[in-house]
Amino acid sequence: MTRGNPGALFNSTQYGFSQAVSAIGSRIVMTSGQVAWDADETLTGAGDLYAETSKSLENVKIALASLDARLADVVSLRIYIVDYKLEESDLISRALKESFPEGEEPAATWIGVNCLANPDFRIEIETMAVVP
Repeated sequence: MTRGNPGALFNSTQYGFSQAVSAIGSRIVMTSGQVAWDADETLTGAGDLYAETSKSLENVKIALASLDARLADVVSLRIYIVDYKLEESDLISRALKESFPEGEEPAATWIGVNCLANPDFRIEIETMAVVP
């Protein structure tokens, strides 16, 4: 994988993602949007955007592993955030940086939405991975 973070664009890696990612692999794995539910549909960290983001990313990792993929294989994220406010970006960035170490940041799009499938969800994350 090659990450593109040109100096002519803002430094997105400080927020936990890259501006562009190129990947070569033999298999593409896409996850459905993952939320902060556990296997029993109990919401982890309700009302705490950092906790919900962390659990959502943990669920992404579990979904990827079911198809022999890893977080390191993720090339892009689509992140849906209910009633997103810029001042909350640090909470999401912290969870992203914990999941994707420096130099392994996927491309990402953050999308503010009015609601998700369940009114208690604050965030939902879907991914695309390329597996060698």
